[in-house]
Amino acid sequence: MEERLKKVYDALSAQCAKREYCTADIRRKALERLEWDAAAAEEVVAALVSERFVDDRRYAAAFAREKSALSGWGPVKIRTALLARGVARDDVQEALGEIDPERAAAKLEKVLEAKWRTLREDPQGRLKLIRFALSRGYDYEPVRPLIERITHGEEQ
Repeated sequence: MEERLKKVYDALSAQCAKREYCTADIRRKALERLEWDAAAAEEVVAALVSERFVDDRRYAAAFAREKSALSGWGPVKIRTALLARGVARDDVQEALGEIDPERAAAKLEKVLEAKWRTLREDPQGRLKLIRFALSRGYDYEPVRPLIERITHGEEQ
């Protein structure tokens, strides 16, 4: 590997050692550092992948766990975000399988209860809560009983 590629490789491998990146993110960073020389960037990316500094499967799993546990994202939103980053569908499905369902359900309940506190006086509050849950990446059917419990628990 020539000297300028080695410098970019070293810089990007140091970044990858600190946190997970997907192949698309690293490719973009390599292109920027190599002044849009696509062939050279692909060489650097291939080296990083072969040395396992970059692994889309590992990235997808970390992304899914973090977004579910900390941000309260649902599977639909996580899937969409990973696919937009160029992660393979198989890797995305595997990552979604690693999400702890009890922890995700508890986070969703906490997020919806907090949102309901801001909406309870609004005549459209229940509808807005449903839209909020859908925008967080959850399907309607699993969320419906939770919303019923949260909104009707307040009314009684």
